[in-house]
Amino acid sequence: MSTYKDNFSQQATIYARYRPNYPTALFEFLSSLTEGHTAAWDCGTGNGQAATALAAYYEHVIATDPSEEQIRNAAPHERVTYRVEKAEATIIPSASVDLLTIANAMHWFDFDLFYTEVNRVVKPGGVIAAWCYAVPHVNEEIDKIAWHFHNDVVGKYWVEENRIVERRYGTIPFPFAAIPSPAFCSERMMDLDDFVAYLNTWSATQKFINEQGHNPTEQLKNELQAVWKSGMKKVTWELSMRVGRVVTT
Repeated sequence: MSTYKDNFSQQATIYARYRPNYPTALFEFLSSLTEGHTAAWDCGTGNGQAATALAAYYEHVIATDPSEEQIRNAAPHERVTYRVEKAEATIIPSASVDLLTIANAMHWFDFDLFYTEVNRVVKPGGVIAAWCYAVPHVNEEIDKIAWHFHNDVVGKYWVEENRIVERRYGTIPFPFAAIPSPAFCSERMMDLDDFVAYLNTWSATQKFINEQGHNPTEQLKNELQAVWKSGMKKVTWELSMRVGRVVTT
């Protein structure tokens, strides 16, 4: 039986504000792969970054997440229905979904149980697309400090599911007919406060705070200040994609 590990409810509000959105080209590509555009399912939706984007291409988007706090902070949209549900067990009707997306969440799932649900819910010939991102790029000096924070300061608080992301989803089982994907990245302009707030959305940062009793990003901000200096900078997250077609036998 799948056990839900809630790593994000505690920081759901800042997650909604500082986590990256995804490029329009990504959703144009995914929607081009499906014959029908009646329904999409965004699983592990968080607060709806992908779900609301999908609504431009599908008549109805079902967005599920096991965290009540994440759903409470989700962006409302007339075409999106949010529900608190685990990925491995939903009330979505069988063979009803044209496209299933999982944005930076599938590493938390029980793969065997989830894939059983995928094969039940997605229409034959429908598409599943999962992607993840790790430490963003700003510039060489800032990247070096961010990676030190990731690996050395909060490094011991990352769990095995996070290591799956570090391996760019290359090691996850993916029993679907593979579809080649273009390269995509997410970009947004941030000032130093925004960037530090984003690092506070990391589950490892929150675990550090809970165990050590202080926030390590306060010292990190001092280190970053010297190289960030002032103003807005472009922050880029490279997306690692797995896309496939659900083929029933």
